[in-house]
Amino acid sequence: MFNIVLVEPEIPQNTGNIVRTCAATGCKLHLVRPLGFEVSDKYLKRAGLDYWHFVDISFYDNIEELFAKFPGGRFWFFSTKAAKTHSDVQYREGDFLVFGKETKGLPEELLARRYDEAVRIPMIGEIRSLNLSNSVAIAVYEGWRQFGFAEGEKRGALRSCKPCADSGRESKL
Repeated sequence: MFNIVLVEPEIPQNTGNIVRTCAATGCKLHLVRPLGFEVSDKYLKRAGLDYWHFVDISFYDNIEELFAKFPGGRFWFFSTKAAKTHSDVQYREGDFLVFGKETKGLPEELLARRYDEAVRIPMIGEIRSLNLSNSVAIAVYEGWRQFGFAEGEKRGALRSCKPCADSGRESKL
């Protein structure tokens, strides 16, 4: 599926929720230090519930280390300062969806260097930003929608509705 990159995340509950999204969609999670919490943080673990063993998580000391490890990777940088929207992109299997810290977003110098790969999630009015875990979910599900959810079907990840299965009907979900 996708590679989700969190650059210097600060709030353990957000990262825990993102772990759940990664588990539900087959995404790999990349965490770029410094983290605003300990990985053993009880809030992080509680938000991720019992899904930790479903997610492949890697840690990096800085974003350049991640770029060096994946020199041919396709990166999309999510920022409120981007010109194009997240739905303007044609996502590919294995793309890296990169998100900044909750209080500041991605570093300005990174966005300036990679502006053509920057995308935003549309919002109305004077709203500054969305919650980090919500933004990740919006991005992942837009990309997955573009694939027709086919990757999930190949992995058996999409489940049918239990009452529908029991009755012999197909689920509309």
